Amino acid sequence: MNNIVCAISSPPGVGGIAVIRLSGSGSIELVDTVFCKPNGKKLKQQAANSIHFGTIKQGESVLDDVLISIFRAPHSFTGEDTVEISCHGSTYIQQSILRLLIDKGARLAEAGEFTRRAFLNGKMDLSQAEAVADLIASESRAAHRMALNQMRGGFSDELKKLRTGLLDFVSLVELELDFSEEDVEFADRGQLKDLASRIEKRIAELTRSFQMGNALKKGIPVALAGETNAGKSTLLNTLLNEDRAIVSEIHGTTRDVIEERISIEGVSFRFIDTAGIRDTEDTIEKLGIERTYRKIEQADIVLWVIDSTQASEHIEWLTQQIAEKTEDKKLILVFNKTDKISGEELKILYQLFDRFNVERIHISAKKKLHIADLEKALLRAAQLPDIQPGDVVVSNERHYESLSKALVSIQRVIKGIDENISGDFLSQDIRECMNHLGEITGQISTDEILGNIFSKFCIGK
Repeated sequence: MNNIVCAISSPPGVGGIAVIRLSGSGSIELVDTVFCKPNGKKLKQQAANSIHFGTIKQGESVLDDVLISIFRAPHSFTGEDTVEISCHGSTYIQQSILRLLIDKGARLAEAGEFTRRAFLNGKMDLSQAEAVADLIASESRAAHRMALNQMRGGFSDELKKLRTGLLDFVSLVELELDFSEEDVEFADRGQLKDLASRIEKRIAELTRSFQMGNALKKGIPVALAGETNAGKSTLLNTLLNEDRAIVSEIHGTTRDVIEERISIEGVSFRFIDTAGIRDTEDTIEKLGIERTYRKIEQADIVLWVIDSTQASEHIEWLTQQIAEKTEDKKLILVFNKTDKISGEELKILYQLFDRFNVERIHISAKKKLHIADLEKALLRAAQLPDIQPGDVVVSNERHYESLSKALVSIQRVIKGIDENISGDFLSQDIRECMNHLGEITGQISTDEILGNIFSKFCIGK
Protein backbone atom coordinates (compact mmCIF):
# COMPACT_ATOMS: atom_id res chain seq x y z
CA MET A 1 0.00 0.00 0.00
CA ASN A 2 3.00 2.34 0.44
CA ASN A 3 4.32 2.02 -3.09
CA ILE A 4 3.23 3.00 -6.58
CA VAL A 5 1.74 0.26 -8.76
CA CYS A 6 1.16 0.39 -12.52
CA ALA A 7 -0.48 -1.83 -15.12
CA ILE A 8 -2.10 -1.79 -18.54
CA SER A 9 -5.82 -1.53 -17.77
CA SER A 10 -7.15 -1.91 -21.32
CA PRO A 11 -7.59 -5.35 -22.99
CA PRO A 12 -4.49 -7.07 -24.38
CA GLY A 13 -3.68 -6.61 -28.05
CA VAL A 14 -3.55 -3.75 -30.53
CA GLY A 15 -6.26 -1.09 -30.61
CA GLY A 16 -6.84 2.58 -31.23
CA ILE A 17 -5.79 3.52 -27.70
CA ALA A 18 -4.55 1.79 -24.55
CA VAL A 19 -4.78 2.91 -20.92
CA ILE A 20 -1.96 2.54 -18.40
CA ARG A 21 -2.94 3.17 -14.78
CA LEU A 22 -0.79 4.14 -11.80
CA SER A 23 -1.92 4.38 -8.18
CA GLY A 24 -0.21 5.29 -4.94
CA SER A 25 1.24 8.26 -3.12
CA GLY A 26 3.65 10.03 -5.48
CA SER A 27 2.07 8.74 -8.72
CA ILE A 28 1.55 12.24 -10.11
CA GLU A 29 5.12 13.27 -9.31
CA LEU A 30 6.49 10.09 -10.88
CA VAL A 31 4.65 10.70 -14.16
CA ASP A 32 5.95 14.29 -14.10
CA THR A 33 9.47 12.87 -14.59
CA VAL A 34 8.56 11.43 -18.02
CA PHE A 35 5.72 13.70 -19.21
CA CYS A 36 6.07 17.04 -20.97
CA LYS A 37 3.23 19.50 -21.50
CA PRO A 38 3.51 21.99 -24.39
CA ASN A 39 3.31 24.90 -21.88
CA GLY A 40 5.94 23.33 -19.61
CA LYS A 41 3.67 23.12 -16.54
CA LYS A 42 3.96 20.14 -14.20
CA LEU A 43 1.05 17.78 -13.45
CA LYS A 44 1.44 18.33 -9.71
CA GLN A 45 0.41 21.94 -10.32
CA GLN A 46 -2.81 20.92 -12.09
CA ALA A 47 -6.30 20.52 -10.66
CA ALA A 48 -7.72 17.14 -9.76
CA ASN A 49 -10.01 15.34 -12.20
CA SER A 50 -8.37 17.01 -15.19
CA ILE A 51 -6.92 15.78 -18.50
CA HIS A 52 -3.70 17.03 -20.09
CA PHE A 53 -2.13 16.58 -23.52
CA GLY A 54 1.59 16.13 -23.95
CA THR A 55 4.36 13.65 -24.73
CA ILE A 56 5.99 10.78 -22.89
CA LYS A 57 9.77 10.92 -23.25
CA GLN A 58 12.51 8.42 -22.51
CA GLY A 59 15.50 10.65 -22.17
CA GLU A 60 15.39 12.81 -25.28
CA SER A 61 13.39 10.26 -27.30
CA VAL A 62 9.64 10.73 -27.68
CA LEU A 63 7.70 7.52 -27.04
CA ASP A 64 4.21 8.81 -27.78
CA ASP A 65 1.75 11.70 -27.66
CA VAL A 66 -0.63 10.96 -24.80
CA LEU A 67 -3.51 12.23 -22.68
CA ILE A 68 -2.95 12.16 -18.92
CA SER A 69 -5.88 12.01 -16.46
CA ILE A 70 -5.07 12.86 -12.85
CA PHE A 71 -7.13 12.04 -9.75
CA ARG A 72 -6.10 13.12 -6.27
CA ALA A 73 -6.65 11.18 -3.04
CA PRO A 74 -9.15 10.47 -1.64
CA HIS A 75 -11.35 11.25 -4.66
CA SER A 76 -10.25 8.43 -6.94
CA PHE A 77 -11.19 4.81 -7.60
CA THR A 78 -8.51 3.50 -5.22
CA GLY A 79 -8.70 6.40 -2.75
CA GLU A 80 -5.05 7.21 -3.61
CA ASP A 81 -3.39 9.58 -6.06
CA THR A 82 -4.08 7.99 -9.44
CA VAL A 83 -2.88 8.68 -12.98
CA GLU A 84 -4.22 7.18 -16.20
CA ILE A 85 -2.14 7.47 -19.36
CA SER A 86 -4.07 7.13 -22.63
CA CYS A 87 -1.58 6.27 -25.36
CA HIS A 88 -1.79 4.77 -28.84
CA GLY A 89 -2.61 1.06 -28.83
CA SER A 90 0.69 -0.26 -30.19
CA THR A 91 1.97 -3.13 -28.07
CA TYR A 92 5.48 -1.66 -28.36
CA ILE A 93 4.31 1.73 -27.04
CA GLN A 94 2.40 0.16 -24.15
CA GLN A 95 5.32 -1.99 -23.03
CA SER A 96 7.86 0.83 -23.47
CA ILE A 97 5.85 3.21 -21.27
CA LEU A 98 5.28 0.48 -18.69
CA ARG A 99 9.03 -0.33 -18.52
CA LEU A 100 9.81 3.38 -18.24
CA LEU A 101 7.44 3.77 -15.27
CA ILE A 102 8.99 0.74 -13.57
CA ASP A 103 12.48 2.18 -14.12
CA LYS A 104 11.29 5.37 -12.40
CA GLY A 105 10.22 3.50 -9.27
CA ALA A 106 6.78 1.96 -9.84
CA ARG A 107 6.13 -1.76 -9.74
CA LEU A 108 3.75 -3.97 -11.70
CA ALA A 109 0.33 -4.30 -10.07
CA GLU A 110 -0.87 -7.73 -9.03
CA ALA A 111 -4.20 -9.14 -10.22
CA GLY A 112 -7.02 -7.03 -8.81
CA GLU A 113 -4.65 -4.80 -6.86
CA PHE A 114 -6.33 -1.51 -7.82
CA THR A 115 -9.72 -2.81 -6.62
CA ARG A 116 -8.12 -4.32 -3.52
CA ARG A 117 -6.67 -0.93 -2.65
CA ALA A 118 -10.11 0.62 -3.16
CA PHE A 119 -11.51 -1.89 -0.64
CA LEU A 120 -8.70 -1.41 1.89
CA ASN A 121 -9.05 2.39 1.61
CA GLY A 122 -12.78 2.18 2.34
CA LYS A 123 -13.96 3.22 -1.12
CA MET A 124 -16.15 0.12 -1.34
CA ASP A 125 -16.91 -2.99 0.68
CA LEU A 126 -15.95 -6.50 -0.37
CA SER A 127 -19.23 -7.38 -2.07
CA GLN A 128 -19.02 -4.18 -4.12
CA ALA A 129 -15.42 -4.98 -5.06
CA GLU A 130 -16.47 -8.42 -6.30
CA ALA A 131 -19.25 -6.78 -8.31
CA VAL A 132 -16.57 -4.87 -10.25
CA ALA A 133 -15.28 -8.18 -11.65
CA ASP A 134 -18.84 -9.33 -12.39
CA LEU A 135 -19.57 -6.06 -14.20
CA ILE A 136 -16.49 -6.47 -16.40
CA ALA A 137 -17.47 -10.08 -17.19
CA SER A 138 -21.19 -9.38 -17.80
CA GLU A 139 -22.37 -10.52 -21.23
CA SER A 140 -26.08 -9.80 -20.97
CA ARG A 141 -28.37 -7.01 -19.81
CA ALA A 142 -29.54 -9.02 -16.79
CA ALA A 143 -25.98 -9.88 -15.65
CA HIS A 144 -24.94 -6.25 -16.15
CA ARG A 145 -27.85 -4.94 -14.10
CA MET A 146 -27.25 -7.43 -11.27
CA ALA A 147 -23.57 -6.46 -11.03
CA LEU A 148 -24.33 -2.73 -11.28
CA ASN A 149 -26.93 -2.92 -8.50
CA GLN A 150 -24.46 -4.75 -6.28
CA MET A 151 -21.59 -2.40 -7.10
CA ARG A 152 -23.75 0.58 -6.18
CA GLY A 153 -24.31 -0.91 -2.73
CA GLY A 154 -27.82 -2.36 -2.93
CA PHE A 155 -26.76 -5.71 -1.46
CA SER A 156 -24.44 -4.08 1.09
CA ASP A 157 -27.25 -1.84 2.35
CA GLU A 158 -29.47 -4.88 2.90
CA LEU A 159 -26.77 -6.64 4.91
CA LYS A 160 -25.97 -3.54 6.98
CA LYS A 161 -29.63 -3.23 8.03
CA LEU A 162 -29.72 -6.88 9.07
CA ARG A 163 -26.46 -6.62 11.06
CA THR A 164 -27.48 -3.34 12.73
CA GLY A 165 -30.72 -4.86 14.00
CA LEU A 166 -28.87 -7.86 15.40
CA LEU A 167 -26.13 -5.68 16.91
CA ASP A 168 -28.63 -3.62 18.90
CA PHE A 169 -30.14 -6.74 20.44
CA VAL A 170 -26.92 -8.64 21.08
CA SER A 171 -25.65 -5.58 22.97
CA LEU A 172 -28.67 -5.72 25.25
CA VAL A 173 -28.38 -9.49 25.71
CA GLU A 174 -24.70 -9.16 26.64
CA LEU A 175 -25.53 -6.30 29.00
CA GLU A 176 -27.82 -8.71 30.86
CA LEU A 177 -24.82 -10.99 31.41
CA ASP A 178 -23.06 -8.16 33.27
CA PHE A 179 -26.03 -7.98 35.64
CA SER A 180 -26.68 -11.73 35.88
CA GLU A 181 -26.83 -11.63 39.67
CA GLU A 182 -29.66 -9.07 39.60
CA ASP A 183 -31.72 -11.29 37.24
CA VAL A 184 -32.73 -8.39 34.97
CA GLU A 185 -33.80 -8.58 31.32
CA PHE A 186 -32.90 -5.67 29.04
CA ALA A 187 -33.68 -7.40 25.74
CA ASP A 188 -37.36 -8.15 25.22
CA ARG A 189 -37.45 -11.76 24.00
CA GLY A 190 -40.70 -11.20 22.10
CA GLN A 191 -39.25 -8.28 20.15
CA LEU A 192 -36.06 -10.24 19.55
CA LYS A 193 -38.03 -13.15 18.11
CA ASP A 194 -39.97 -10.81 15.81
CA LEU A 195 -36.72 -9.28 14.60
CA ALA A 196 -35.06 -12.67 14.15
CA SER A 197 -38.07 -13.95 12.21
CA ARG A 198 -37.97 -10.95 9.86
CA ILE A 199 -34.24 -11.39 9.35
CA GLU A 200 -34.66 -15.14 8.78
CA LYS A 201 -37.31 -14.45 6.13
CA ARG A 202 -35.09 -11.93 4.31
CA ILE A 203 -31.96 -14.12 4.43
CA ALA A 204 -34.02 -17.04 3.10
CA GLU A 205 -35.25 -14.85 0.20
CA LEU A 206 -31.70 -13.78 -0.63
CA THR A 207 -30.49 -17.38 -0.47
CA ARG A 208 -33.26 -18.57 -2.80
CA SER A 209 -32.41 -15.81 -5.28
CA PHE A 210 -29.01 -17.42 -5.88
CA GLN A 211 -30.41 -20.04 -8.25
CA MET A 212 -31.79 -17.33 -10.52
CA GLY A 213 -28.78 -15.06 -10.06
CA ASN A 214 -26.31 -17.81 -10.87
CA ALA A 215 -28.29 -18.70 -14.00
CA LEU A 216 -28.37 -15.07 -15.13
CA LYS A 217 -24.66 -14.68 -14.48
CA LYS A 218 -23.46 -17.89 -16.14
CA GLY A 219 -26.29 -18.36 -18.64
CA ILE A 220 -29.40 -20.51 -18.33
CA PRO A 221 -28.42 -24.03 -19.46
CA VAL A 222 -30.49 -25.26 -22.41
CA ALA A 223 -29.94 -28.80 -23.74
CA LEU A 224 -30.69 -29.57 -27.39
CA ALA A 225 -31.81 -33.19 -27.35
CA GLY A 226 -33.36 -35.55 -29.84
CA GLU A 227 -32.75 -38.29 -32.35
CA THR A 228 -29.81 -38.23 -34.75
CA ASN A 229 -30.29 -36.02 -37.82
CA ALA A 230 -33.21 -34.15 -36.22
CA GLY A 231 -31.44 -30.86 -36.90
CA LYS A 232 -30.01 -29.98 -33.47
CA SER A 233 -26.66 -28.78 -34.82
CA THR A 234 -28.37 -26.83 -37.61
CA LEU A 235 -30.57 -25.16 -35.01
CA LEU A 236 -27.53 -24.24 -32.89
CA ASN A 237 -25.82 -22.72 -35.94
CA THR A 238 -28.98 -20.79 -36.78
CA LEU A 239 -29.29 -19.39 -33.26
CA LEU A 240 -25.61 -18.42 -33.26
CA ASN A 241 -25.77 -17.15 -36.84
CA GLU A 242 -22.52 -18.97 -37.59
CA ASP A 243 -21.31 -22.47 -38.50
CA ARG A 244 -20.26 -23.62 -35.05
CA ALA A 245 -21.34 -27.27 -35.22
CA ILE A 246 -20.69 -29.74 -38.03
CA VAL A 247 -23.85 -30.48 -40.01
CA SER A 248 -24.12 -33.63 -42.10
CA GLU A 249 -26.73 -36.01 -43.49
CA ILE A 250 -24.73 -38.84 -41.90
CA HIS A 251 -26.29 -40.06 -38.63
CA GLY A 252 -24.24 -39.65 -35.45
CA THR A 253 -22.08 -36.72 -36.64
CA THR A 254 -22.20 -34.98 -33.25
CA ARG A 255 -20.43 -37.22 -30.75
CA ASP A 256 -19.33 -34.72 -28.13
CA VAL A 257 -20.97 -31.83 -26.33
CA ILE A 258 -20.76 -28.31 -27.82
CA GLU A 259 -21.63 -25.33 -25.61
CA GLU A 260 -22.23 -21.75 -26.73
CA ARG A 261 -23.76 -18.68 -25.04
CA ILE A 262 -26.42 -16.59 -26.74
CA SER A 263 -28.12 -13.46 -25.42
CA ILE A 264 -31.83 -13.18 -26.18
CA GLU A 265 -33.42 -9.86 -25.22
CA GLY A 266 -30.78 -9.29 -22.56
CA VAL A 267 -30.99 -12.80 -21.04
CA SER A 268 -28.02 -15.14 -21.49
CA PHE A 269 -28.71 -18.76 -22.46
CA ARG A 270 -26.04 -21.46 -22.53
CA PHE A 271 -27.00 -23.80 -25.37
CA ILE A 272 -25.65 -27.34 -25.23
CA ASP A 273 -25.70 -29.32 -28.48
CA THR A 274 -25.61 -33.01 -27.63
CA ALA A 275 -25.09 -36.26 -29.47
CA GLY A 276 -28.20 -37.60 -31.18
CA ILE A 277 -29.99 -40.37 -29.30
CA ARG A 278 -30.28 -43.70 -31.08
CA ASP A 279 -29.58 -47.39 -30.53
CA THR A 280 -25.99 -47.87 -31.66
CA GLU A 281 -23.08 -50.28 -31.28
CA ASP A 282 -20.45 -47.59 -31.92
CA THR A 283 -18.44 -47.29 -28.67
CA ILE A 284 -17.55 -43.61 -29.13
CA GLU A 285 -21.09 -42.66 -30.10
CA LYS A 286 -22.39 -44.49 -27.02
CA LEU A 287 -20.11 -42.34 -24.84
CA GLY A 288 -21.52 -39.24 -26.56
CA ILE A 289 -25.08 -40.38 -25.86
CA GLU A 290 -24.23 -40.98 -22.19
CA ARG A 291 -22.98 -37.39 -22.03
CA THR A 292 -26.26 -36.28 -23.61
CA TYR A 293 -28.21 -37.79 -20.72
CA ARG A 294 -25.91 -36.10 -18.19
CA LYS A 295 -26.36 -32.71 -19.87
CA ILE A 296 -30.14 -33.16 -19.90
CA GLU A 297 -29.98 -33.69 -16.13
CA GLN A 298 -27.90 -30.51 -15.68
CA ALA A 299 -30.08 -28.32 -17.93
CA ASP A 300 -32.90 -26.06 -16.75
CA ILE A 301 -34.59 -26.11 -20.16
CA VAL A 302 -34.63 -28.98 -22.68
CA LEU A 303 -35.42 -28.45 -26.35
CA TRP A 304 -36.57 -31.79 -27.72
CA VAL A 305 -35.83 -31.34 -31.41
CA ILE A 306 -38.04 -33.60 -33.53
CA ASP A 307 -37.63 -34.41 -37.21
CA SER A 308 -41.18 -33.73 -38.46
CA THR A 309 -40.64 -35.97 -41.50
CA GLN A 310 -39.68 -39.00 -39.38
CA ALA A 311 -41.29 -38.35 -35.98
CA SER A 312 -43.80 -41.21 -35.99
CA GLU A 313 -41.19 -43.92 -36.50
CA HIS A 314 -39.52 -43.95 -33.09
CA ILE A 315 -41.85 -41.90 -30.90
CA GLU A 316 -42.36 -44.57 -28.22
CA TRP A 317 -38.68 -45.35 -27.89
CA LEU A 318 -37.68 -41.67 -27.87
CA THR A 319 -40.36 -40.86 -25.30
CA GLN A 320 -38.87 -43.44 -22.99
CA GLN A 321 -35.34 -42.10 -23.55
CA ILE A 322 -36.06 -38.37 -23.24
CA ALA A 323 -39.39 -37.70 -21.51
CA GLU A 324 -38.57 -39.61 -18.33
CA LYS A 325 -35.37 -37.62 -17.92
CA THR A 326 -37.10 -34.26 -18.28
CA GLU A 327 -39.90 -34.59 -15.71
CA ASP A 328 -38.44 -31.80 -13.53
CA LYS A 329 -37.28 -29.67 -16.47
CA LYS A 330 -38.90 -27.03 -18.65
CA LEU A 331 -39.50 -29.07 -21.79
CA ILE A 332 -40.23 -27.49 -25.18
CA LEU A 333 -41.12 -29.66 -28.19
CA VAL A 334 -39.42 -28.23 -31.27
CA PHE A 335 -40.82 -29.71 -34.48
CA ASN A 336 -38.12 -29.13 -37.08
CA LYS A 337 -38.22 -29.42 -40.89
CA THR A 338 -41.90 -28.43 -40.95
CA ASP A 339 -41.30 -26.72 -44.28
CA LYS A 340 -41.28 -30.25 -45.77
CA ILE A 341 -44.73 -31.28 -44.51
CA SER A 342 -48.26 -29.97 -45.01
CA GLY A 343 -50.41 -28.18 -42.44
CA GLU A 344 -52.62 -31.27 -42.11
CA GLU A 345 -49.58 -33.48 -41.47
CA LEU A 346 -48.44 -31.04 -38.79
CA LYS A 347 -51.81 -31.33 -37.01
CA ILE A 348 -51.54 -35.13 -37.02
CA LEU A 349 -47.98 -34.82 -35.72
CA TYR A 350 -49.12 -32.64 -32.84
CA GLN A 351 -51.74 -35.26 -31.93
CA LEU A 352 -49.02 -37.89 -31.61
CA PHE A 353 -47.52 -35.81 -28.82
CA ASP A 354 -50.79 -35.00 -27.01
CA ARG A 355 -49.50 -36.78 -23.91
CA PHE A 356 -47.05 -33.90 -23.34
CA ASN A 357 -48.66 -30.89 -21.74
CA VAL A 358 -45.78 -28.60 -22.75
CA GLU A 359 -45.15 -25.80 -25.21
CA ARG A 360 -44.75 -26.73 -28.89
CA ILE A 361 -42.97 -24.77 -31.59
CA HIS A 362 -42.69 -25.68 -35.26
CA ILE A 363 -39.67 -24.36 -37.16
CA SER A 364 -37.31 -24.92 -40.04
CA ALA A 365 -33.81 -24.48 -38.66
CA LYS A 366 -32.27 -24.72 -42.12
CA LYS A 367 -34.51 -22.01 -43.61
CA LYS A 368 -34.62 -20.03 -40.33
CA LEU A 369 -38.40 -20.12 -40.13
CA HIS A 370 -40.17 -19.23 -36.83
CA ILE A 371 -36.87 -18.93 -34.89
CA ALA A 372 -38.25 -15.79 -33.22
CA ASP A 373 -41.16 -17.89 -31.88
CA LEU A 374 -38.65 -20.31 -30.37
CA GLU A 375 -36.72 -17.47 -28.72
CA LYS A 376 -39.94 -16.15 -27.16
CA ALA A 377 -40.74 -19.65 -25.90
CA LEU A 378 -37.30 -19.82 -24.27
CA LEU A 379 -37.88 -16.51 -22.50
CA ARG A 380 -41.25 -17.76 -21.24
CA ALA A 381 -39.68 -21.00 -20.02
CA ALA A 382 -36.94 -19.10 -18.19
CA GLN A 383 -39.59 -17.21 -16.16
CA LEU A 384 -37.07 -14.58 -15.10
CA PRO A 385 -38.25 -11.27 -13.67
CA ASP A 386 -36.89 -8.09 -15.21
CA ILE A 387 -34.24 -6.85 -12.78
CA GLN A 388 -34.77 -3.19 -11.92
CA PRO A 389 -32.30 -0.72 -10.37
CA GLY A 390 -32.11 -1.47 -6.65
CA ASP A 391 -33.23 -5.13 -6.93
CA VAL A 392 -30.98 -7.44 -4.93
CA VAL A 393 -30.20 -10.81 -6.51
CA VAL A 394 -27.40 -13.03 -5.18
CA SER A 395 -25.13 -14.37 -7.92
CA ASN A 396 -21.85 -14.98 -6.07
CA GLU A 397 -21.17 -18.47 -4.67
CA ARG A 398 -19.19 -17.08 -1.72
CA HIS A 399 -22.11 -14.85 -0.78
CA TYR A 400 -24.51 -17.79 -1.10
CA GLU A 401 -22.40 -19.93 1.26
CA SER A 402 -22.20 -17.16 3.87
CA LEU A 403 -25.94 -16.48 3.64
CA SER A 404 -26.68 -20.21 4.04
CA LYS A 405 -24.59 -20.30 7.22
CA ALA A 406 -26.22 -17.09 8.48
CA LEU A 407 -29.64 -18.66 7.86
CA VAL A 408 -28.75 -21.67 10.03
CA SER A 409 -27.50 -19.35 12.79
CA ILE A 410 -30.59 -17.13 12.85
CA GLN A 411 -32.81 -20.23 12.90
CA ARG A 412 -30.88 -21.36 16.00
CA VAL A 413 -31.57 -17.95 17.56
CA ILE A 414 -35.32 -18.37 17.00
CA LYS A 415 -35.23 -21.90 18.39
CA GLY A 416 -33.18 -20.72 21.36
CA ILE A 417 -35.73 -18.01 22.20
CA ASP A 418 -38.55 -20.57 22.05
CA GLU A 419 -36.60 -22.88 24.36
CA ASN A 420 -35.64 -19.98 26.68
CA ILE A 421 -31.90 -20.72 26.54
CA SER A 422 -29.48 -18.62 28.54
CA GLY A 423 -28.31 -15.23 27.25
CA ASP A 424 -24.69 -16.31 26.69
CA PHE A 425 -25.72 -19.06 24.24
CA LEU A 426 -28.23 -16.73 22.58
CA SER A 427 -25.56 -14.07 22.21
CA GLN A 428 -23.17 -16.57 20.63
CA ASP A 429 -25.72 -17.55 17.96
CA ILE A 430 -26.57 -13.91 17.18
CA ARG A 431 -22.90 -13.00 16.81
CA GLU A 432 -22.30 -16.03 14.59
CA CYS A 433 -25.08 -14.83 12.27
CA MET A 434 -23.57 -11.33 12.25
CA ASN A 435 -20.13 -12.72 11.44
CA HIS A 436 -21.42 -14.69 8.44
CA LEU A 437 -23.15 -11.57 7.11
CA GLY A 438 -19.97 -9.57 7.78
CA GLU A 439 -17.92 -12.04 5.75
CA ILE A 440 -19.83 -10.95 2.64
CA THR A 441 -19.06 -7.24 2.98
CA GLY A 442 -15.55 -7.72 4.36
CA GLN A 443 -16.31 -6.51 7.88
CA ILE A 444 -15.07 -9.96 8.90
CA SER A 445 -12.23 -11.05 6.61
CA THR A 446 -8.77 -12.62 6.48
CA ASP A 447 -5.79 -12.13 4.17
CA GLU A 448 -6.42 -15.61 2.78
CA ILE A 449 -10.00 -14.73 1.78
CA LEU A 450 -8.91 -11.41 0.26
CA GLY A 451 -6.06 -13.05 -1.63
CA ASN A 452 -8.37 -15.68 -3.08
CA ILE A 453 -10.97 -13.11 -4.19
CA PHE A 454 -8.65 -10.58 -5.83
CA SER A 455 -6.42 -13.19 -7.48
CA LYS A 456 -9.35 -13.91 -9.82
CA PHE A 457 -9.41 -10.31 -11.11
CA CYS A 458 -7.63 -9.29 -14.29
CA ILE A 459 -4.34 -7.39 -14.15
CA GLY A 460 -5.01 -3.64 -14.33
CA LYS A 461 -8.24 -3.83 -12.32
